[in-house]
Amino acid sequence: MKLDGRQRVIIEKVQPEIDSGRFAIKRVIGQAVVVEADAFTDSHDALACVLRYRHESEKNWHEVPMLPLGNDRWHASFPLTELGQYVYTITAWIDHFFSWQQEFVRRNDAQDIALALRGGAKLVEAAARATGENQLQLQQFARELRSVKAEASAVLASSKTLTSLMKQYSDRSLASDYPNLLSVWSEPVKAQYSTWYEFFPRSCVSDDMKHGSFAECEKRLPYIAAMGFDVVYLPPIHPIGLTKRKGANNTLVATESDVGSPWAIGTAEGGHKSIHPQLGTLDDFQHLVMKARELGIDIALDIAFQCSPDHPYVREHPEWFCHRADGSIQYAENPPKKYEDIVPFNFETDNWHELWQELLDVFLFWIKQGITLFRVDNPHTKPFPFWEWLIGEVKRGHPETIFLAEAFTRPKITYRLAKLGFSQSYTYFTWRNTKRELETYFTEFTRTEIREYFRPNLWPNTPDILSEYLQFGGRPAFMLRLVLAATLGANYGIYGPAYELMEATPRDAGGEEYLNSEKYQVRQWELDRADSLKDFIARVNRIRRENPALQQDHRLQFFEVDNDNLLCYAKTTADKLDTILVVANLDPHHTQSGWVTLPLNALGLDALNVYQMQDMLTSARFLWNGPRNYVEINPQVAPAHIFKLRRRVHTEHDFDYFL
Repeated sequence: MKLDGRQRVIIEKVQPEIDSGRFAIKRVIGQAVVVEADAFTDSHDALACVLRYRHESEKNWHEVPMLPLGNDRWHASFPLTELGQYVYTITAWIDHFFSWQQEFVRRNDAQDIALALRGGAKLVEAAARATGENQLQLQQFARELRSVKAEASAVLASSKTLTSLMKQYSDRSLASDYPNLLSVWSEPVKAQYSTWYEFFPRSCVSDDMKHGSFAECEKRLPYIAAMGFDVVYLPPIHPIGLTKRKGANNTLVATESDVGSPWAIGTAEGGHKSIHPQLGTLDDFQHLVMKARELGIDIALDIAFQCSPDHPYVREHPEWFCHRADGSIQYAENPPKKYEDIVPFNFETDNWHELWQELLDVFLFWIKQGITLFRVDNPHTKPFPFWEWLIGEVKRGHPETIFLAEAFTRPKITYRLAKLGFSQSYTYFTWRNTKRELETYFTEFTRTEIREYFRPNLWPNTPDILSEYLQFGGRPAFMLRLVLAATLGANYGIYGPAYELMEATPRDAGGEEYLNSEKYQVRQWELDRADSLKDFIARVNRIRRENPALQQDHRLQFFEVDNDNLLCYAKTTADKLDTILVVANLDPHHTQSGWVTLPLNALGLDALNVYQMQDMLTSARFLWNGPRNYVEINPQVAPAHIFKLRRRVHTEHDFDYFL
């Protein structure tokens, strides 16, 4: 960009902006993107500042005037009315007419006013962009400024019509443009707020079945819908390899009856675009997708880019894989552990273009079958440039897609994947148990730049992870972790039926693998067990649906409690009309009590008025007064309060009520 020394406006500290515009921020359709920036110049000249934006499919820019916040800070917003990517930037310039206008009203010498009027007339005449009727109006204003009497000049100089026209045709010849072109992904609402349920289709079995099917999965959908889940996530549904197949409990030698791991993808019958024959056909799968949608549920598929040694890719494209010294295909390993039923792709192959294209085609194939949500297995073991390219290609043609990154890895890698385009991400929530751990971790998500591009999806358990807290905490632990996941995060999920049936037995002491894990065998579940948490889960999910405060993450606040076993936090809507406050007992074994301290002003409360806390889990109502109030929680009854704050409203009649 060629320097023009006459461009005097400085634009800096634009927010939101990720890595100087290298990466897009994330929002969902229907939201407004609020942009702030510092814009200033030398001397006392007045500035004009506009926020410019357009959808990637548009050629022409839209503009919104930016308004001053004080101290040379400006702000404006623009709406996301379509899915896809938007770009935005800022332009600012010295507005000589408004500088003149501000100075003119302070003049009081007649001769000085006369000269100033002539100067103002020249500025009006210089509004060269005006055409037609507007040009004629400005010419008339210029003539009037030259001839007006001093006593009437102030009224003319501040005319609303003149002001509006000069704003419309302001001289931008020396405008400064912010050098970075910024972007935002406008994604489906479900990218921000969703409730996931994972189960293994092959375990949807009746008494006389050895392997489940999509038809049996359809029978389970009403059960899942009744609990309030809107996403059903299925582990890989493809043919499972025979070579080095794993047996029950991850034994290295399988019997003829062992079904193997669904993540060992591929046999002679097909690979990533094929369906395990015992589950059904492609038509059966499409019927399952249709039936789920009738119940308000989207099906999410697991995409795992790895293969069984029997996968057709291994035979047809051996160049896509690493080879051992003896020429055999390299299996996955983490010495001394060997995963001989899986072979990883070699992303450094000379044929990487062809490999990338084929993997993109896997996503496009399933999108054609009606799938728009994908959980991606171990994305951190594939190159960053690959994901940036693939997600960009998919979203360019299908902006309705949502990608969930299963990346239990180092923070910088997790955050990089989010920047590259993953809509949601797994987190370390599963292992954050203490008050300090939870407050620190979620403050990072909600009070730093990370919130602009990283959306957490909280899972208390997965098929890979049975946490120590769940192993030893009993029923209160399962209830508590469900409440925390569902209220701390707008996106959360559970692996069921293991969760609602409180499966808590590890394979090995000190480990996190389930005994008799569904990863290696078919399980039959007693869904109607009397002690199931299904009704409790349904109640929590109903609270989420009925309260918009819980459907976003940005307005999470933690509050003081004088007991380290009690965690207190709230979520509010922007207008504070919906406020949910949670007080949770992190100790699953003992009753804990303490005093909660609330910042009344931040919650829109009057210190002089009583306010009501309604426990949405039990419907009990409590009258609180002032900032400090007492709580006592017995985890054997319920490990947490989910309070809805209701403010006292005074009416013109002789009674009050709580809103």
